[in-house]
Amino acid sequence: MNTQAQPEPAAAVQARPPMAMLAELTHRCPLSCPYCSNPLELAAKASELGAADWATIFAQAAEIGVLQVHLSGGEPASRRDLEEIVGAAHAVDLYTNLITSGVGLTERRLDALVDNGLEHIQLSLQGVDAEMADRIGGYRGGFARKMQVADWIARREIPLTLNAVMHKQNLDRLPDTIELAVELGARRLEVATVQFHGWATRNRAALMPTRAQAREASRIVAEARERLRGVLVIDYVTADHHAEYPKPCMGGWGSTGFNVTPDGRVMPCHAAHTIPGLVFEQAPGTHLGDIWRHSAAFNAFRGFDWMQEPCRSCDRKTRDFGGCRCQAMAFAGDARATDPVCIKSPLHARLQEAAEADAAAEGAELVYRTSPA
Repeated sequence: MNTQAQPEPAAAVQARPPMAMLAELTHRCPLSCPYCSNPLELAAKASELGAADWATIFAQAAEIGVLQVHLSGGEPASRRDLEEIVGAAHAVDLYTNLITSGVGLTERRLDALVDNGLEHIQLSLQGVDAEMADRIGGYRGGFARKMQVADWIARREIPLTLNAVMHKQNLDRLPDTIELAVELGARRLEVATVQFHGWATRNRAALMPTRAQAREASRIVAEARERLRGVLVIDYVTADHHAEYPKPCMGGWGSTGFNVTPDGRVMPCHAAHTIPGLVFEQAPGTHLGDIWRHSAAFNAFRGFDWMQEPCRSCDRKTRDFGGCRCQAMAFAGDARATDPVCIKSPLHARLQEAAEADAAAEGAELVYRTSPA
Protein backbone atom coordinates (compact mmCIF):
# COMPACT_ATOMS: atom_id res chain seq x y z
CA MET A 1 0.00 0.00 0.00
CA ASN A 2 1.09 3.55 -0.73
CA THR A 3 0.66 5.52 2.51
CA GLN A 4 2.84 8.49 1.60
CA ALA A 5 1.67 12.02 2.36
CA GLN A 6 -0.25 13.72 -0.38
CA PRO A 7 1.76 16.25 -2.42
CA GLU A 8 0.46 19.69 -3.17
CA PRO A 9 -1.12 20.00 -6.63
CA ALA A 10 0.98 21.35 -9.48
CA ALA A 11 -1.50 24.12 -10.13
CA ALA A 12 -4.57 25.29 -8.26
CA VAL A 13 -7.92 24.90 -10.00
CA GLN A 14 -10.13 27.99 -10.12
CA ALA A 15 -12.74 27.41 -7.42
CA ARG A 16 -16.35 28.45 -7.80
CA PRO A 17 -17.93 30.13 -4.75
CA PRO A 18 -19.14 27.59 -2.18
CA MET A 19 -22.86 27.24 -1.56
CA ALA A 20 -22.99 25.58 1.86
CA MET A 21 -21.12 25.27 5.11
CA LEU A 22 -21.41 22.57 7.75
CA ALA A 23 -20.75 24.22 11.10
CA GLU A 24 -19.89 21.50 13.61
CA LEU A 25 -20.57 23.44 16.78
CA THR A 26 -19.66 20.66 19.22
CA HIS A 27 -18.84 16.97 19.41
CA ARG A 28 -20.77 16.62 22.67
CA CYS A 29 -23.88 14.46 22.27
CA PRO A 30 -26.32 12.68 24.60
CA LEU A 31 -26.70 9.85 22.09
CA SER A 32 -24.10 7.12 21.58
CA CYS A 33 -24.81 6.11 17.98
CA PRO A 34 -22.56 3.25 16.81
CA TYR A 35 -22.63 4.59 13.23
CA CYS A 36 -21.28 8.03 14.21
CA SER A 37 -19.06 9.38 11.44
CA ASN A 38 -17.31 11.94 13.64
CA PRO A 39 -13.57 11.41 14.14
CA LEU A 40 -12.27 8.80 16.55
CA GLU A 41 -10.68 11.65 18.50
CA LEU A 42 -13.43 14.11 19.36
CA ALA A 43 -12.95 17.78 20.14
CA ALA A 44 -13.32 18.57 23.84
CA LYS A 45 -15.67 21.27 25.12
CA ALA A 46 -12.70 23.43 26.13
CA SER A 47 -11.51 23.62 22.50
CA GLU A 48 -14.84 24.74 21.03
CA LEU A 49 -15.07 28.08 19.26
CA GLY A 50 -17.15 30.72 21.02
CA ALA A 51 -20.26 32.38 19.64
CA ALA A 52 -18.25 35.48 18.63
CA ASP A 53 -15.87 33.30 16.60
CA TRP A 54 -18.79 31.67 14.83
CA ALA A 55 -20.27 35.09 14.08
CA THR A 56 -17.02 36.08 12.36
CA ILE A 57 -16.95 32.80 10.42
CA PHE A 58 -20.54 33.28 9.26
CA ALA A 59 -19.76 36.79 8.07
CA GLN A 60 -16.75 35.52 6.12
CA ALA A 61 -18.85 32.68 4.67
CA ALA A 62 -21.53 35.08 3.44
CA GLU A 63 -18.83 37.30 1.96
CA ILE A 64 -17.48 34.47 -0.26
CA GLY A 65 -20.91 33.34 -1.48
CA VAL A 66 -22.17 30.75 1.01
CA LEU A 67 -25.98 30.70 1.04
CA GLN A 68 -26.82 28.17 3.73
CA VAL A 69 -25.32 26.98 7.00
CA HIS A 70 -26.04 23.60 8.55
CA LEU A 71 -25.58 23.72 12.33
CA SER A 72 -24.44 20.30 13.42
CA GLY A 73 -22.49 18.35 16.02
CA GLY A 74 -22.55 16.12 18.02
CA GLU A 75 -25.72 17.64 19.32
CA PRO A 76 -25.77 21.42 18.77
CA ALA A 77 -28.44 21.83 21.46
CA SER A 78 -25.70 20.88 23.94
CA ARG A 79 -24.51 24.47 23.52
CA ARG A 80 -26.23 26.98 25.77
CA ASP A 81 -25.41 29.75 23.29
CA LEU A 82 -27.08 28.01 20.33
CA GLU A 83 -29.71 30.75 20.03
CA GLU A 84 -26.99 33.40 19.79
CA ILE A 85 -25.15 31.37 17.16
CA VAL A 86 -28.32 30.99 15.07
CA GLY A 87 -28.91 34.71 15.34
CA ALA A 88 -25.39 35.47 14.11
CA ALA A 89 -25.91 33.33 11.00
CA HIS A 90 -29.30 34.88 10.32
CA ALA A 91 -27.86 38.38 10.72
CA VAL A 92 -25.69 37.88 7.60
CA ASP A 93 -28.59 36.37 5.60
CA LEU A 94 -27.48 32.73 5.74
CA TYR A 95 -30.27 30.16 5.52
CA THR A 96 -30.13 28.30 8.83
CA ASN A 97 -30.71 24.56 9.22
CA LEU A 98 -30.39 22.86 12.61
CA ILE A 99 -29.26 19.22 12.52
CA THR A 100 -30.39 17.70 15.81
CA SER A 101 -31.40 14.56 17.66
CA GLY A 102 -34.11 16.62 19.37
CA VAL A 103 -32.65 15.84 22.78
CA GLY A 104 -32.00 19.14 24.54
CA LEU A 105 -34.81 21.02 22.82
CA THR A 106 -37.89 22.33 24.62
CA GLU A 107 -40.86 24.26 23.25
CA ARG A 108 -39.51 27.42 24.83
CA ARG A 109 -36.08 26.91 23.34
CA LEU A 110 -37.51 26.05 19.93
CA ASP A 111 -39.45 29.31 19.94
CA ALA A 112 -36.29 31.20 20.88
CA LEU A 113 -34.38 29.58 18.02
CA VAL A 114 -37.11 30.55 15.54
CA ASP A 115 -37.15 34.09 16.94
CA ASN A 116 -33.40 34.24 16.29
CA GLY A 117 -33.81 33.19 12.66
CA LEU A 118 -33.89 29.38 12.51
CA GLU A 119 -35.52 28.39 9.21
CA HIS A 120 -35.28 24.59 8.95
CA ILE A 121 -34.74 21.55 11.17
CA GLN A 122 -33.23 18.20 10.28
CA LEU A 123 -34.20 15.62 12.88
CA SER A 124 -32.28 12.36 13.16
CA LEU A 125 -34.16 9.06 13.30
CA GLN A 126 -32.56 5.86 14.61
CA GLY A 127 -35.63 3.68 14.27
CA VAL A 128 -39.42 3.73 13.85
CA ASP A 129 -40.28 2.64 17.38
CA ALA A 130 -38.89 3.20 20.85
CA GLU A 131 -37.35 -0.26 21.21
CA MET A 132 -35.28 0.03 18.05
CA ALA A 133 -34.49 3.75 18.16
CA ASP A 134 -33.41 3.81 21.79
CA ARG A 135 -31.28 0.70 21.38
CA ILE A 136 -29.48 2.04 18.30
CA GLY A 137 -29.06 5.54 19.73
CA GLY A 138 -28.02 4.28 23.14
CA TYR A 139 -30.37 6.75 24.83
CA ARG A 140 -33.45 5.64 26.72
CA GLY A 141 -36.43 7.86 25.96
CA GLY A 142 -34.81 9.31 22.84
CA PHE A 143 -37.56 8.18 20.46
CA ALA A 144 -40.34 9.65 22.61
CA ARG A 145 -38.48 12.97 22.71
CA LYS A 146 -38.06 12.95 18.92
CA MET A 147 -41.76 12.39 18.39
CA GLN A 148 -42.54 15.23 20.80
CA VAL A 149 -40.10 17.57 19.03
CA ALA A 150 -41.54 16.59 15.64
CA ASP A 151 -45.00 17.57 16.92
CA TRP A 152 -43.70 20.95 18.13
CA ILE A 153 -42.07 21.52 14.75
CA ALA A 154 -45.29 20.66 12.89
CA ARG A 155 -47.37 23.01 15.05
CA ARG A 156 -45.03 25.85 14.22
CA GLU A 157 -44.93 24.92 10.53
CA ILE A 158 -41.14 24.80 10.51
CA PRO A 159 -39.85 22.93 7.43
CA LEU A 160 -38.71 19.47 8.56
CA THR A 161 -36.28 16.94 7.11
CA LEU A 162 -35.87 13.51 8.69
CA ASN A 163 -32.45 11.91 8.47
CA ALA A 164 -32.61 8.13 8.82
CA VAL A 165 -29.27 6.32 8.89
CA MET A 166 -30.05 2.84 7.61
CA HIS A 167 -28.02 -0.32 8.16
CA LYS A 168 -28.27 -4.06 8.59
CA GLN A 169 -30.32 -3.77 11.77
CA ASN A 170 -33.04 -1.42 10.49
CA LEU A 171 -33.11 -1.52 6.65
CA ASP A 172 -35.93 -4.05 6.71
CA ARG A 173 -38.07 -1.31 8.29
CA LEU A 174 -37.46 1.16 5.45
CA PRO A 175 -41.14 1.17 4.30
CA ASP A 176 -42.18 2.05 7.87
CA THR A 177 -39.53 4.78 7.97
CA ILE A 178 -40.93 6.36 4.82
CA GLU A 179 -44.49 6.21 6.14
CA LEU A 180 -43.42 7.75 9.46
CA ALA A 181 -41.86 10.66 7.57
CA VAL A 182 -45.20 11.27 5.85
CA GLU A 183 -47.12 11.01 9.14
CA LEU A 184 -44.81 13.56 10.79
CA GLY A 185 -45.28 16.03 7.94
CA ALA A 186 -41.66 16.00 6.83
CA ARG A 187 -40.97 17.68 3.52
CA ARG A 188 -37.82 15.65 2.90
CA LEU A 189 -36.45 12.29 4.01
CA GLU A 190 -32.78 11.41 3.80
CA VAL A 191 -32.41 7.65 3.51
CA ALA A 192 -28.72 7.50 4.34
CA THR A 193 -27.22 4.03 4.24
CA VAL A 194 -24.41 3.96 6.78
CA GLN A 195 -21.05 5.25 5.54
CA PHE A 196 -18.03 3.69 7.17
CA HIS A 197 -16.01 6.63 8.43
CA GLY A 198 -15.02 7.56 11.96
CA TRP A 199 -16.58 5.50 14.74
CA ALA A 200 -18.71 3.53 12.27
CA THR A 201 -15.60 1.62 11.17
CA ARG A 202 -15.63 -0.13 14.57
CA ASN A 203 -19.13 -1.46 13.88
CA ARG A 204 -18.81 -2.81 10.35
CA ALA A 205 -19.90 -6.35 11.26
CA ALA A 206 -22.93 -5.07 13.19
CA LEU A 207 -24.04 -2.50 10.61
CA MET A 208 -23.02 -3.58 7.09
CA PRO A 209 -26.22 -4.32 5.15
CA THR A 210 -26.47 -7.37 2.96
CA ARG A 211 -26.48 -7.10 -0.81
CA ALA A 212 -30.12 -8.26 -0.80
CA GLN A 213 -31.05 -5.49 1.64
CA ALA A 214 -29.28 -2.90 -0.50
CA ARG A 215 -31.08 -3.99 -3.65
CA GLU A 216 -34.45 -4.05 -1.93
CA ALA A 217 -33.83 -0.60 -0.44
CA SER A 218 -33.17 0.82 -3.91
CA ARG A 219 -36.42 -0.70 -5.16
CA ILE A 220 -38.41 0.64 -2.21
CA VAL A 221 -36.99 4.15 -2.61
CA ALA A 222 -37.73 4.20 -6.34
CA GLU A 223 -41.33 3.12 -5.74
CA ALA A 224 -41.84 5.58 -2.89
CA ARG A 225 -40.43 8.50 -4.89
CA GLU A 226 -43.01 7.89 -7.59
CA ARG A 227 -45.89 7.26 -5.19
CA LEU A 228 -45.13 10.27 -2.98
CA ARG A 229 -44.24 12.76 -5.69
CA GLY A 230 -45.29 16.20 -4.49
CA VAL A 231 -45.66 14.95 -0.91
CA LEU A 232 -42.19 13.88 0.19
CA VAL A 233 -38.77 14.35 -1.38
CA ILE A 234 -36.51 11.36 -0.74
CA ASP A 235 -32.74 11.70 -0.90
CA TYR A 236 -30.94 8.37 -1.03
CA VAL A 237 -27.37 7.51 -0.10
CA THR A 238 -26.85 3.98 -1.40
CA ALA A 239 -24.91 1.12 0.20
CA ASP A 240 -21.85 1.92 -1.89
CA HIS A 241 -19.80 -1.10 -0.77
CA HIS A 242 -22.25 -3.21 -2.77
CA ALA A 243 -22.30 -0.85 -5.77
CA GLU A 244 -20.47 -0.90 -9.11
CA TYR A 245 -19.66 2.79 -9.31
CA PRO A 246 -18.88 5.36 -6.60
CA LYS A 247 -21.14 8.19 -5.53
CA PRO A 248 -20.13 11.76 -6.49
CA CYS A 249 -18.80 12.46 -3.01
CA MET A 250 -19.40 16.10 -1.98
CA GLY A 251 -20.21 16.88 -5.61
CA GLY A 252 -16.46 16.94 -6.16
CA TRP A 253 -13.71 17.83 -3.68
CA GLY A 254 -13.75 21.51 -2.71
CA SER A 255 -16.47 22.35 -5.23
CA THR A 256 -19.69 23.20 -3.39
CA GLY A 257 -19.14 23.29 0.37
CA PHE A 258 -16.88 22.83 3.35
CA ASN A 259 -16.87 21.86 7.03
CA VAL A 260 -15.71 23.82 10.04
CA THR A 261 -14.95 21.62 13.06
CA PRO A 262 -15.77 22.58 16.67
CA ASP A 263 -12.21 23.86 17.17
CA GLY A 264 -12.14 25.80 13.89
CA ARG A 265 -10.36 23.57 11.39
CA VAL A 266 -11.70 24.11 7.88
CA MET A 267 -11.94 20.95 5.77
CA PRO A 268 -13.23 20.01 2.31
CA CYS A 269 -15.26 17.12 3.75
CA HIS A 270 -16.24 15.49 7.01
CA ALA A 271 -13.54 12.79 6.92
CA ALA A 272 -10.71 14.69 5.20
CA HIS A 273 -8.62 14.54 8.38
CA THR A 274 -8.02 10.84 7.66
CA ILE A 275 -5.79 11.69 4.69
CA PRO A 276 -2.15 12.06 5.79
CA GLY A 277 -0.24 15.13 4.67
CA LEU A 278 -3.21 17.48 4.40
CA VAL A 279 -2.90 20.56 6.59
CA PHE A 280 -6.14 22.30 7.56
CA GLU A 281 -6.09 25.98 8.35
CA GLN A 282 -7.99 27.52 11.23
CA ALA A 283 -10.96 29.86 11.18
CA PRO A 284 -11.68 32.60 11.91
CA GLY A 285 -8.00 33.65 12.05
CA THR A 286 -7.41 32.72 8.42
CA HIS A 287 -10.14 34.15 6.20
CA LEU A 288 -12.44 31.53 4.66
CA GLY A 289 -11.93 33.08 1.23
CA ASP A 290 -8.18 32.47 1.39
CA ILE A 291 -8.72 28.93 2.63
CA TRP A 292 -11.34 28.14 -0.02
CA ARG A 293 -9.34 29.51 -2.94
CA HIS A 294 -5.71 28.90 -2.00
CA SER A 295 -5.42 26.17 0.65
CA ALA A 296 -3.31 23.23 -0.48
CA ALA A 297 -5.79 20.87 1.20
CA PHE A 298 -8.72 22.26 -0.79
CA ASN A 299 -6.78 22.21 -4.05
CA ALA A 300 -5.35 18.72 -3.52
CA PHE A 301 -8.14 16.93 -5.41
CA ARG A 302 -9.91 19.66 -7.34
CA GLY A 303 -10.36 19.16 -11.06
CA PHE A 304 -8.94 16.08 -12.76
CA ASP A 305 -5.16 16.50 -12.97
CA TRP A 306 -4.58 14.63 -9.71
CA MET A 307 -6.29 11.49 -11.04
CA GLN A 308 -4.52 8.24 -11.79
CA GLU A 309 -5.67 5.79 -14.44
CA PRO A 310 -8.27 4.51 -15.05
CA CYS A 311 -9.99 7.61 -13.60
CA ARG A 312 -8.06 10.14 -15.68
CA SER A 313 -9.39 8.79 -19.00
CA CYS A 314 -12.79 7.59 -17.72
CA ASP A 315 -15.91 9.20 -19.16
CA ARG A 316 -17.58 9.00 -15.72
CA LYS A 317 -15.14 11.40 -14.08
CA THR A 318 -17.39 14.39 -14.74
CA ARG A 319 -20.23 12.56 -12.98
CA ASP A 320 -18.56 10.98 -9.95
CA PHE A 321 -15.42 13.17 -9.74
CA GLY A 322 -13.38 10.10 -8.88
CA GLY A 323 -15.56 9.09 -5.94
CA CYS A 324 -14.51 9.35 -2.30
CA ARG A 325 -10.88 10.28 -1.55
CA CYS A 326 -11.22 9.25 2.09
CA GLN A 327 -12.52 5.83 1.09
CA ALA A 328 -9.61 5.42 -1.32
CA MET A 329 -7.23 6.32 1.50
CA ALA A 330 -8.86 3.91 3.92
CA PHE A 331 -8.90 0.91 1.60
CA ALA A 332 -6.11 1.52 -0.93
CA GLY A 333 -3.72 3.46 1.29
CA ASP A 334 -3.53 6.21 -1.35
CA ALA A 335 -6.02 9.06 -1.55
CA ARG A 336 -5.29 9.46 -5.28
CA ALA A 337 -6.25 5.87 -6.09
CA THR A 338 -9.47 4.88 -7.81
CA ASP A 339 -12.25 4.64 -5.24
CA PRO A 340 -12.39 0.86 -4.57
CA VAL A 341 -16.18 1.02 -4.88
CA CYS A 342 -15.62 1.47 -8.63
CA ILE A 343 -15.75 -1.72 -10.68
CA LYS A 344 -12.66 -0.49 -12.55
CA SER A 345 -10.56 -0.47 -9.39
CA PRO A 346 -8.20 -3.43 -8.89
CA LEU A 347 -9.38 -3.47 -5.26
CA HIS A 348 -13.09 -3.60 -6.09
CA ALA A 349 -13.45 -7.36 -5.62
CA ARG A 350 -11.62 -7.26 -2.30
CA LEU A 351 -13.81 -4.43 -1.00
CA GLN A 352 -16.96 -6.29 -1.92
CA GLU A 353 -15.67 -9.51 -0.38
CA ALA A 354 -15.01 -7.64 2.86
CA ALA A 355 -18.49 -6.13 2.73
CA GLU A 356 -20.09 -9.52 2.14
CA ALA A 357 -18.18 -10.99 5.10
CA ASP A 358 -19.27 -8.16 7.39
CA ALA A 359 -22.86 -8.41 6.18
CA ALA A 360 -22.92 -12.16 6.84
CA ALA A 361 -21.56 -11.80 10.37
CA GLU A 362 -24.08 -12.68 13.05
CA GLY A 363 -24.30 -11.62 16.66
CA ALA A 364 -21.86 -8.73 16.46
CA GLU A 365 -22.34 -6.43 19.45
CA LEU A 366 -22.77 -2.69 18.89
CA VAL A 367 -19.87 -0.64 20.18
CA TYR A 368 -21.35 2.62 21.39
CA ARG A 369 -19.59 5.95 21.15
CA THR A 370 -19.06 8.21 24.16
CA SER A 371 -19.19 11.99 24.27
CA PRO A 372 -16.05 14.09 24.94
CA ALA A 373 -15.54 15.94 28.19
